[in-house]
Amino acid sequence: MEDPSSRKKPHNLLWRYAGLAFQMMAAIGIALWGGYMLDQWIGMRFPLFMIIFSLLALALLLWQIVKDTGKHDR
Repeated sequence: MEDPSSRKKPHNLLWRYAGLAFQMMAAIGIALWGGYMLDQWIGMRFPLFMIIFSLLALALLLWQIVKDTGKHDR
């Protein structure tokens, strides 16, 4: 007979990764918006803070994904 917990695992992983995807979109969007607003407030022509904040958000999100997927693969 099949273990009931093994059948639920793909759905749990699906929701976990879907949540990570929405979290990534929200974090990158907030970082871009915050960087844009800071660039506008300072009066910079080059979008320096928008680039820095978006790259920082990407780095933090990739670190979080590696940490979360490594924890659940064991």
